[in-house]
Amino acid sequence: MHYLVTGHTGFKGAWLALMLKNRGHTVSGLALDPIPGALFELASVASDLAADWRVDIRNAAETKEAIAATRPDVVMHLAAQPIVRESYRDPRFTIETNVMGTLNVLDAVAAAGSVKALVVITTDKVYRNVRQTAGYVETDALGGQDPYSASKAMADILTDSWTRSFVGVPTAVARAGNVIGGGDVASDRLMPDLLSAYAAGTPATLRYPKAVRPWQHVLDCLNGYLILADAVLAGHGSGAWNFGPDEDSFVTVGEVASVVAEMWGEGASWVASKDLHPHEAELLALDATKARVTLGWRSHLGFQDALRWTVDWHRQARKGGARAATQSQIDAFEQFLEIGNPGVRSPESLGGVKACGN
Repeated sequence: MHYLVTGHTGFKGAWLALMLKNRGHTVSGLALDPIPGALFELASVASDLAADWRVDIRNAAETKEAIAATRPDVVMHLAAQPIVRESYRDPRFTIETNVMGTLNVLDAVAAAGSVKALVVITTDKVYRNVRQTAGYVETDALGGQDPYSASKAMADILTDSWTRSFVGVPTAVARAGNVIGGGDVASDRLMPDLLSAYAAGTPATLRYPKAVRPWQHVLDCLNGYLILADAVLAGHGSGAWNFGPDEDSFVTVGEVASVVAEMWGEGASWVASKDLHPHEAELLALDATKARVTLGWRSHLGFQDALRWTVDWHRQARKGGARAATQSQIDAFEQFLEIGNPGVRSPESLGGVKACGN
């Protein structure tokens, strides 16, 4: 099966490309150039691609040309401007990328002729946040107070409208929580900021330490996306789906920072920022019952495991083993899926899974 991943040079996109290749699929990508130090470069993802298109999805003609030339069976649309604070700095770019870019992908997929399934990735932030303690379900109202959340809600609504208006490629929307894992180097994200500060021996500064988020390892999230893609190919996966962790992973930013500091050691610590910051939701949680019951998906890495795998990845990568660290964790996770052992704490604890070379 040939998969095209938009946004393959980003954090989740690079992991997804390697995960797909590991499962025996042909993989192509369409994205902007990676930011310096990105996982895409550190793990040499380009060497595993059948085609590596550097296209801005805001450009409708180039997007259509690239997808038509690639002729994929499945398109996983991850390309986006994904940072809330960046959306305040450049709302036009955010909205053009996340909304018009999604429209361009929908149109290009419809015209390609080869695509059998499309999965559009949005976010948990598409929901109209009413500060409820229960997780949001797929039928809850959408909204968005900040430009990023609004743009992703618009993309979500656009995708639903498109599939209802035009008979064509079976399409699903996937919404996930705060995804963490090795190799994320984006600015204004918690784990990259924490690990950068701790590695430098300086206290990390938290904007909203009391904010609650659903924390989830990238491999659990991506496994959900791929299960959904299989369901769409089988004819029963259309519509919107939440992929969020269990309730024990709904944890404050401050607690995450404290646990990671303990795991890192070396006197790592954090402080709360005293500056004023743009609005971000204080409480946000997903209810993934639909995906668990209907698709048989669940998170395999709990809160502590997700943090431990992220810290372990960075320790190995600092020694020059980004590709080895990534491959080791993918192999371990795939073995985890086979044995279904809820007690696993690290790749090494699976027994016999070692880091692979470049």
